Amino acid sequence: MPTARRTLILALLLVAAGSLIFTTGAAVIDGDADTFADDKIAVQPADGPNGQYAYLNDDDEIAIDVSASNPNIRDPSFEGVNVGATGTIDDVFEITYTADEYAHVWIEYASENVTFVADGESIEGEANNVTLAPNESVAVGLAFDTRGKTAGTRLGADEFSIEAKIAEPDEVGGTSASTHRTGGGPTITTTAPGDDRREFGANDIGYGDTVRFEADGMHLDGGDVTLDRLDLEGVRNDSVAVNATGRPDPFEGEDALDAPPTPRSIAYLAVEHDFDADAVDAMTIRFSADPDYLNATGTDPADVTIYRQTDAGGWAEKPVDVVDDDVVRIMGLPEDRVHFRATTTEFSTFAVAAHAPRFDVTETTVAPAAIDPGETETVRATIRNGGGAAGEETVTLTANGDPVANETVALAPNETATVALSAAFETAGEYDLAVAGTDGEADAGTLLVGDPTGDGGSGEGADTGGDAEAGTGTGGGAGDSAGDAGAGSATEPTEEPSGIDLVELAGLLALVALVVAGVALARRMPRS
Repeated sequence: MPTARRTLILALLLVAAGSLIFTTGAAVIDGDADTFADDKIAVQPADGPNGQYAYLNDDDEIAIDVSASNPNIRDPSFEGVNVGATGTIDDVFEITYTADEYAHVWIEYASENVTFVADGESIEGEANNVTLAPNESVAVGLAFDTRGKTAGTRLGADEFSIEAKIAEPDEVGGTSASTHRTGGGPTITTTAPGDDRREFGANDIGYGDTVRFEADGMHLDGGDVTLDRLDLEGVRNDSVAVNATGRPDPFEGEDALDAPPTPRSIAYLAVEHDFDADAVDAMTIRFSADPDYLNATGTDPADVTIYRQTDAGGWAEKPVDVVDDDVVRIMGLPEDRVHFRATTTEFSTFAVAAHAPRFDVTETTVAPAAIDPGETETVRATIRNGGGAAGEETVTLTANGDPVANETVALAPNETATVALSAAFETAGEYDLAVAGTDGEADAGTLLVGDPTGDGGSGEGADTGGDAEAGTGTGGGAGDSAGDAGAGSATEPTEEPSGIDLVELAGLLALVALVVAGVALARRMPRS
């Protein structure tokens, strides 16, 4: 009778998210791997026969499967782990790490039947961590206990996570946490002449090393936005000096940030250095902001960016990453702030900024151009978000400068929409209409409501025209041709020969009809 077996399935779905911000070269690994922490930690199947129990799934996550469902298992008789057994499967997968700092690595997992082990010892929980030096790996296996279990059931939970934390120098025998070069690291000095200034220096730098200058919250915009660290990567000088200065406004003699799509400047950072730009591969600027400040200014952390002032005086944007909360915890950064980082290969003045929505009115249509008092006028306006961030804006219709209607529109960057703004006008007059967005007002034209003169409407206007015409007639030849009777009353209006109203015209026509009828009748009567 075949031996009853059971299944052991584990899937790595929750890797320690984010980055440890390790700054040296690529990981010393071969082949595909599940990577995280800026690709400085890699997880992949181990070399050797037990490595077949681990593989990368369709999401490129490391999966551990000790069952017949494992695609690497070709033996049709293999079903899993025996029920009622205990044992260890060594070297199933490897965790490899490269950086210029030591790190503690461990696994978080909750199961009574499966334990992650290295060299036969549990590495579950921070207290059981393994310390990895730069370019070091640890092989991880599984210890299992299936006693009291039923065949065909799953052993353990589906998910586990790999956790990591930078090791303090005293935890690794006094090795410097800023560098791990044989013979010791560079000597770094930091001077703080003020809250908004730092003077950095480094000597005895190994070729290609990374030098880290801790700014310890140097003010860029007071304590709301601060510089936390500058990292010089791939330094090829024996010594370097860097001075950093921050302020909320442009530096004297320098232009303010002016670049499409019109970002809002937050603070400025000047970086002066004593080395050629090609002597350093890159500089990473790490800064942070108070979340209350971001909320108060309506700034989404994802919209925060950095611009570098070019030699020509323009501004070039640099990508900015928001540091993940897990990484903040791993690095021991203040968790009550939002942390950012940006990398540049050029040095000058930088502007910390935020992309913001900008709603421009690109076209307006007024129909009709004239209405009666009490009627409603509708203005249609085409709105474009020309800013670098999505947003919502209230667009306002004004009449002679006073708001009379508004509509709220939400647009993504470069998106357009047409809104209809309607308002009733009770008083006759001429109204200058405009539509206001965040980038000023757009003229929508003039609206005519009723009789703008207030003389009683178009009927009274016709009478006024008649009076004016009559006044002209009193001094003309028509008055003279009327004879002495017309001259007897110079102030009375002179009747024109054609001045017959409809009643008189109707009587005249009736008379003509009677005359015609009489003539016809006379023609029919017999002559005597």
